[in-house]
Amino acid sequence: MRYLSIDFGDKRTGVAMGDDLLRIATPLDVVRTGSMVERERLLMRIIEAEEPDELVVGVPLGKDGEVGDAAKKIMGYGESIEKKSGLKVHYVDERLTSQVANEQMAMSGLTHKQKKARRDALAAAAILKRFLDTLE
Repeated sequence: MRYLSIDFGDKRTGVAMGDDLLRIATPLDVVRTGSMVERERLLMRIIEAEEPDELVVGVPLGKDGEVGDAAKKIMGYGESIEKKSGLKVHYVDERLTSQVANEQMAMSGLTHKQKKARRDALAAAAILKRFLDTLE
């Protein structure tokens, strides 16, 4: 089964692809836009092009795993994408995924600007990898 992972952010949304056979998550793209309507339109274009079977959305849970306002907002975005795409959405705790992305880029030789441009897609890949690791 092919999965598309989404790491929603205020300014940038990271996207990654992977599958349950190889259990590898690959950064795909970063969507930059100010409006949620435009972001959803661009995400739907990616979903149509990549043809995933299901979606994975990173949720910013609190320290104790509680669902706060930020998590509820992201889950609302996920529900909207689920309705528009007709694909099942899995929600995954995204805590520390940006840190994982930063660690992966630490020795890359990329400039700060280049790292910033890739960070969200790498975080989406870390979210997807976390999800794939839970599958049997």
